[in-house]
Amino acid sequence: MLDIRLTFIAPMAALIVAGFAHAQPAGGSAAPAASSTDAPASAELADGEVRKVDKDNKKLTLKHGPLKNLDMPGMTMVFQVKDDAMLDKVQAGDKVRFQADKIDGKFTVTKIEAAR
Repeated sequence: MLDIRLTFIAPMAALIVAGFAHAQPAGGSAAPAASSTDAPASAELADGEVRKVDKDNKKLTLKHGPLKNLDMPGMTMVFQVKDDAMLDKVQAGDKVRFQADKIDGKFTVTKIEAAR
């Protein structure tokens, strides 16, 4: 009876070990595959109008259309700016196209250009 169990168990154990070895990539571990959610937010720019430039506080008030990457409807709101130099390029009343992201918990303009 013992010989029958060994005859059955040994090949099964070999198959299980072979299955694990086959499932592991060479080198033992692998980095997860990149997915579309790992990509940066869409480079699509939103339409907006500058309502106020606050250089002292490094803020920009924009009336804007939907911000798809932030899942935000159109509204008027105050944004931080990623680069203070952005504030020198615009003035109240300018039509702009811009991109914003949430950085350190704050809505921040990361790119801005004159609307065409």
